Amino acid sequence: MLNIKFNKFLLSSVKENRVTLRSLELCAGAGGQALGLERAGFQHVALLEIDHHACKTLRQNRPNWNVIEGDLKTFDASPFKGVDLVAAGLPCPPFSVAGKQLGKSDERNLFPAALRVIEVVRPRAVILENVRGFLDAIFDDYRQSLKSQLSRLGYESEWKLLNASDFGVPQLRPRVVIVALLKPLWQTFDWQDVPKLPSKTVGETVYESMSSLGWKGARLWRQRANEVAPTIVGGSKKHGGPDLGPTRAKRAWNSLCVDGNGIANEPPHANFVGLPKLTVNMVALLQGFPSDWEFCGKKTNAYRQVGNAFPPPVAEWVGSRISQCLRTSTATEVAIA
Repeated sequence: MLNIKFNKFLLSSVKENRVTLRSLELCAGAGGQALGLERAGFQHVALLEIDHHACKTLRQNRPNWNVIEGDLKTFDASPFKGVDLVAAGLPCPPFSVAGKQLGKSDERNLFPAALRVIEVVRPRAVILENVRGFLDAIFDDYRQSLKSQLSRLGYESEWKLLNASDFGVPQLRPRVVIVALLKPLWQTFDWQDVPKLPSKTVGETVYESMSSLGWKGARLWRQRANEVAPTIVGGSKKHGGPDLGPTRAKRAWNSLCVDGNGIANEPPHANFVGLPKLTVNMVALLQGFPSDWEFCGKKTNAYRQVGNAFPPPVAEWVGSRISQCLRTSTATEVAIA
């Protein structure tokens, strides 16, 4: 009932003022994409997330957000018809090289559920985010099928591989972003000018936190941790507790003087000797979250939220491109009217 009332307000607001752009977030996680889209000027009408701890994180940081704890497969999206944007960070395991790459055969594949929501809601724009493995040759047919399904719904679509480090995020983290727009809007959309912003190193990013308990070796460590982070992994619900990933990833962290075999409860103490571990909050900084973003749940649950997040600065850039396109379209519609 609350969602229906909210939708009535939404529709009247959209009709009266199309300049206010509103979005529906699916698989919202800890809010990385939602935060970026908020910065890009979108107001979220609802954020759907199945994980209880992530929902608590969203509510903790944005009490005014309409957070819905539920399963995308059974989600009733009809109260949100007419929003400008549907955005989703869909589960990565079906396409990840770290898994079996089962694609459409994986029970965790939520592309069909997302397409069902898009068909019901009929937004003007769509953002779908996933892992680099989505672009592997094994999924050529799947990508073309997705493009065809979006086309039948009235959308032109395109995907692009974006690296978080190009957006000032101190981490490599390549991610595939699929953007779809109603076909009449596509010609006004431009996302070719990827910024290539300079990124801080791991040491520069987390030095303040790493030295917060007076660790005497923090200054020297900052000098040695002098590159951007490798891709943060280890957010799986099926494999172990919080650490920085498989053996290859841990070797990369070791080269940055970071112990990747676990996540620390707190920064190193004054007389600590050896390679320090990162805390959940340090990893969040390397994902591009602001320092005041709080993650709810115990360490394992909190780290999974961070490890699966879409870096906010990347989402902000994509959202700003879509916002510019939609606002240009709105201004044209108003002028014609």
